[in-house]
Amino acid sequence: VQLQASGGGLVQAGGSLRPSCVASGGTFSNGAVAWYRQAPGKEREQVAALASGGMTKYAESVKGRFTISRHNGINTTYLQMNSLKPEDTAVYYCASGPRVGVEAYEYHVWGQGTQVTVSS
Repeated sequence: VQLQASGGGLVQAGGSLRPSCVASGGTFSNGAVAWYRQAPGKEREQVAALASGGMTKYAESVKGRFTISRHNGINTTYLQMNSLKPEDTAVYYCASGPRVGVEAYEYHVWGQGTQVTVSS
């Protein structure tokens, strides 16, 4: 399975973006998907995760603003990001694995990342 992320961009604070991630060569419908982000000089952090059964998990910093979803029929996961803040600026990565995990190594397949920049 390969993951291809897209949909990042430049947006003003308070705006919205919806990156997407498409799986090819296979499916992630039976496992978990997650979005991570990495800002310059910072460690990669998990932003949101979605289990195959529908359970979701969000970082405290994005709760109430970000929503992770998936469309198994087209092997795509989305990250709806609202009320964006300058501190959300980062490269956003999608990942898939057998189950929702805490550590990045628990996700076996990664997309290439898409840049999100939020201006103040």
